[in-house]
Amino acid sequence: MTWNITGLTDQTQSALTNNTLTKQILAGALLFILSWSTLGCAPATSAASIPAAANDTELATATFAGGCFWCMEQPFDALPGVSKTTSGYTGGAVENPTYYQVSDGDTGHVEAMQVSYDPTQVSYDELLNTFWHNIDPTDNLGQFCDKGSQYRSAIFYTDDSQQALAESSKDAITARLSQPIATEILPAATFYPAEDYHQNYYQTRPVRYKV
Repeated sequence: MTWNITGLTDQTQSALTNNTLTKQILAGALLFILSWSTLGCAPATSAASIPAAANDTELATATFAGGCFWCMEQPFDALPGVSKTTSGYTGGAVENPTYYQVSDGDTGHVEAMQVSYDPTQVSYDELLNTFWHNIDPTDNLGQFCDKGSQYRSAIFYTDDSQQALAESSKDAITARLSQPIATEILPAATFYPAEDYHQNYYQTRPVRYKV
């Protein structure tokens, strides 16, 4: 039997050498796997390469005057897709008018409702339909028991599309009623939100609202 310098036979040393190589290969493979696993968990990609989350749908705005704004809020709030309604004043010449100034009828403003809505959920046509169903379009003195220039009905359009749809809907109402329609269709003017106590009036003062 031949011995080498380590005191092991050539066969035994070869086996040990092969075993050592196998362990080294396995260790290297494990290290490679771990390194890739670590990279996968780390935020290696830059922010620019990560797809951005989809932006919320941009809200559109519609403005209607239908008499007392307390009465116009609830019908629009009930529509799916309407994000917010705001009572306010528009169409006049005085900046930042108060409720009492508008009520005197000297500012040229009307009480109005500004509607913020998601056009992918509710269309402008649907808003127009809600508007017409909650006013008396033949009344040129106001609306129902509320009389005065500040209670006249009007549709304020923000672009050509709203203008065309508003005029088309008015034509349809005219044909249906066979009467002169007092409701005006006007370009949108500066909208001034009313005082806080006017907002969501049907919710904050339900008893007075129903009277």
